[in-house]
Amino acid sequence: MRVLVLGSGSVGTLTAYDLSSDFEVTVVDRDEARLRKVEGFAKTLKLDLSRDEVLDEILRGYDVVVNALPGFLGFKILRRALVAGRDLVDVSFMPEDPLPLNDEAVRRGVSVVVDAGFAPGLSNVLIGYMQSRLGVLDEAVINVGGLPKEPRPPLYHQVLFSPKDLIEEYLRPARCVVNGKVVMKDPLEVIEEVSIKNFKFERFPTDGLRTLLSTIKARNLIEYTLRWPGHLTRMKILKELGFFRDEFIESTMKLLIPAMTYDSPDFSVMEVYGRSGGKEIKFFMYDEYREGFTSMSRVTGYMTALITRLVLKNYVEAGVIPPEYLGMNSRTYEFIIGELVKRNVVLEIS
Repeated sequence: MRVLVLGSGSVGTLTAYDLSSDFEVTVVDRDEARLRKVEGFAKTLKLDLSRDEVLDEILRGYDVVVNALPGFLGFKILRRALVAGRDLVDVSFMPEDPLPLNDEAVRRGVSVVVDAGFAPGLSNVLIGYMQSRLGVLDEAVINVGGLPKEPRPPLYHQVLFSPKDLIEEYLRPARCVVNGKVVMKDPLEVIEEVSIKNFKFERFPTDGLRTLLSTIKARNLIEYTLRWPGHLTRMKILKELGFFRDEFIESTMKLLIPAMTYDSPDFSVMEVYGRSGGKEIKFFMYDEYREGFTSMSRVTGYMTALITRLVLKNYVEAGVIPPEYLGMNSRTYEFIIGELVKRNVVLEIS
């Protein structure tokens, strides 16, 4: 079977690497240097996918399309995949709500899995599993972070993905559920300390719930992002001083990015907790840099690849499917968890 991966960044590369052991994989990007990194295990095509006619042409020849391009292209590619009748696994984290396209996807017999990454992605799968076991959740909490193992002052953090997206986490109001209602929280208004296993972190609410806000029945539901102590206090001061305002953000980024760009192996950690009545479930996940791949690319790319495998196996029904639905289904849930463990990702349930 033939898989098309759009984008050869860190997530697209890891996804193609994993899938290439069993499928014919082609990776498309307009950056020739990035494409050279995947030539050892996948076919490559240098194309500019911002042109609609180019995108329509390339979609036709493959069984499944994986979109690992930036979010601003996500919704357009989703619509084009529907018209072309191609199954799609999307890890672009598009800003638009894809769920209204569900009826069209069902009518066309196309399977579209959105937010097929780490968080959102794996976090959704675990929340979906909890609801399938516990019913309506009194409380559900996601604690998640990708961090350097050797944090350096003055900011104690490392750029592991898009710098622009990193700063956006400190600015975008975080949607969460409080007493059954969706509310908005200022991400840096309250900085909390939290202990997870042997780690001590700071955490702040982030806007990563996305489809969970409408698919999960919970009285209280929130996502927190984890940072090493000291980082968030500095970000809050910069925000309060106005350094993240539109007219200053470009200059601010030029100062911040060098301070968070250094060599350090990274690790990823996630704790997902759910409670209903007297019953509760807690997941703990841990991963770190291995074999030339950052942990963030591993946990995100492996999830994307595993969900693509589920689509290729016809385990995913037609429609726009958020990952929490895969967690509610015992067959797809067990496949994802089992395959992550095979790839040396630590995953514990209590």
